[in-house]
Amino acid sequence: MQNTRNLDLLGSALIDLIGCLNSPQRDDALLREAGVTLDRALFPLLVALGARGALGVADLADLVGRDHTTVSRQLAKLETLTLVTRPEGATDKRRREADLTEAGRAIVAAITAARMRLLARVLVSWTPADIDALAGFNRRFADAVMGAGRGGG
Repeated sequence: MQNTRNLDLLGSALIDLIGCLNSPQRDDALLREAGVTLDRALFPLLVALGARGALGVADLADLVGRDHTTVSRQLAKLETLTLVTRPEGATDKRRREADLTEAGRAIVAAITAARMRLLARVLVSWTPADIDALAGFNRRFADAVMGAGRGGG
């Protein structure tokens, strides 16, 4: 039987983290730290493409938690900024996967480096073993949650 107190503590921590991570102020701070000037609504799409590679609109929308029409408009904006390309599909001309350009990859690299600096500041008093454990458990938890969302785990 599960210890419900620990599950309550986990649930509460997740709510706090989600609120913090979805905060527009945190997004602005991350973009400032990265030295990037970009509409804060657009950078999650760039980061997702940087992490996962080329994606279609529906897959990207699922990944960033937005509807496909919004993501389609945002990808069009990123295309005009020359941060992504959306060539026609080889087998289906209607399917246009978005992929990062060199400029898009440079922005993702700057955001990633800024995220690492910010995380290092937050975790400065943690031991390497604590950080390893946190990373391992978070990866394991994310994989389990994602598997459960696909009907597994």
